[in-house]
Amino acid sequence: ALAEGRGAGPRPVAAPRGAPRGIEEVDRGEILGFGADLAEDHPGYHDRDYKLRRAGIAARANAHRLGEPIPQVDYTPEELATWRSVMGRLEDLWPQYACEEFLASLPKFGFTPDRVPQLQEVHEVLQRETGWSVRPVAGLLHPRDFLNGLAFRTFHSTQYMRHPSNPEYTPEPDLCHELLGHMPLLANPMYCEMVQAVGEASLHAETDKEIWHLSKVYWHTVEFGVVRQRGEVKAFGAGILSSYGELLHMGEGRAEIRTLDPFAKQPKMSYKDGYQQYYYALESFRDGALLLEDFARRDSVGPETP
Repeated sequence: ALAEGRGAGPRPVAAPRGAPRGIEEVDRGEILGFGADLAEDHPGYHDRDYKLRRAGIAARANAHRLGEPIPQVDYTPEELATWRSVMGRLEDLWPQYACEEFLASLPKFGFTPDRVPQLQEVHEVLQRETGWSVRPVAGLLHPRDFLNGLAFRTFHSTQYMRHPSNPEYTPEPDLCHELLGHMPLLANPMYCEMVQAVGEASLHAETDKEIWHLSKVYWHTVEFGVVRQRGEVKAFGAGILSSYGELLHMGEGRAEIRTLDPFAKQPKMSYKDGYQQYYYALESFRDGALLLEDFARRDSVGPETP
């Protein structure tokens, strides 16, 4: 049954043999592409101080153990300026283009452009509102491990800030994306049911192909999904809500709106080709949760074959 209301308790998760049976069994050590060692096309690749800063934050994340408070990061004035720039611009667009659930949950966190929040504070809000947890991670986690974490109501989050040379762009998940894009909606119980369904499906994925399919379903919902509300299309995907340019692109109707079908083969994930050319729409989070829970119950969580 779908959870109703605030702070709904976690439902039991049936993990098949060989899959993690709890969050303590989910690995967070396999970082892809954006750990402390940055790729050559990263804005901070030639910035030695930035790379050292990232390495220090990553080391603290790796040292964290479940049940301990999340390590605090003392953000620098330069990092605060980046946070202020990103949040300050987004605040102007959210009332017009963000979904109702995001706008209702955002005040619970007390985010302000004048202070970078700590992950532990956000974790405590989620624990109170929906029972979800935040777990620090050093970088972009392997898709299987990240999705497995969602099954156990845990969101793996980075703590580092994007490079200051371009506050409007990041090729990877950073603190601005995690906090301003993902966290507010994780305080909404019905949204959490939908996200957890994707995670539960990953526990049954036997092949990399199935994980890749689930990654695309996640991409087109949790990262770049939209929902129809009061005759308009509103953003709920974190990749839209945490990007001024993407949010404006969506809000002004510059992309095609499609209907989500998780059973069908998914198009590629586009993250280096500019703004999204299409978004997948839900009629409501309840409809999305029902659809994805039905999908997660299938014997195979890959796309249906003709």
